[in-house]
Amino acid sequence: MRMSSFERKFGKYAIQNLSFVLVLCYAVGYLLQMFDRSGTLILYLTLNPYAILHGQVWRLFTWILIPPESSNIFFTLLMLYFYCSIGTTLERTWGTYRYNVYLFQGMLFTIAGSFLLMGFQYLFNRDMIAGLGADYYFLITSLYFSTYYINMSIFLAFAATFPDVQVLLMFIIPIKVKWLGTIYAVMLLFDFLQTSVDGKFAIAASLLNFVVFFLTSRNMMHLNPKQIHRRQEFKRDVKRNSGITKHKCAICGRTEVDSPQLQFRFCSKCDGNYEYCEEHLYTHTHVKNS
Repeated sequence: MRMSSFERKFGKYAIQNLSFVLVLCYAVGYLLQMFDRSGTLILYLTLNPYAILHGQVWRLFTWILIPPESSNIFFTLLMLYFYCSIGTTLERTWGTYRYNVYLFQGMLFTIAGSFLLMGFQYLFNRDMIAGLGADYYFLITSLYFSTYYINMSIFLAFAATFPDVQVLLMFIIPIKVKWLGTIYAVMLLFDFLQTSVDGKFAIAASLLNFVVFFLTSRNMMHLNPKQIHRRQEFKRDVKRNSGITKHKCAICGRTEVDSPQLQFRFCSKCDGNYEYCEEHLYTHTHVKNS
């Protein structure tokens, strides 16, 4: 898992504990549902591409607030805790930046899928749209697009990364995650085959994220967290022992290998080419030859 130049530049902006942030968004959605029994407000939050193109741009973000089905509050809380737990584990294993990319990529694919569906329906079902009214038709289809399948992609990624981890099914039956992931995959395939074209677009767009992950991260699968950590430490040690670095702080001696997210700058007030990390750039004593 080599760090890219993009990660070096933007990794510091990654959101810590993103799974917990997503659960907090669900909490806001549940509160909105409690105070809006008619459900009218929620309909103004859905991922409706037709409404977005007509000025309701907030829908690009607010659809994330729509929580999973809450008919059984105990089961819902249990599932949210489970997804938050496995998401946190993935974040610690992959790193905050890569986990952010995985989730936000899934959200972007979902948004793109909703617009592709609208284009598809205008091409092949224009008469039906005209009969129902475009605003009403795309409001109904927007209900298919939610974070439900993104959460499923988190579990599939967890199962692919840690296939031999055991969980207790129904709190009783020990089962390896890879078999549970296989069951989930079969259920998703069944849903895809049985649902309407709107549902097919929603499922395919949300789970495309996992397909990309599977094709690009096969070398990280079947490794437990300790093995992944040792591999990353080994690569850092090799770079550190090679003695080849581009930046080094004149105060603490840290390089971009020790702390990849640090920024390094030369001081214009020092006599000579002295480079400092962002923590010592403004706090060091200037070097004067005289």
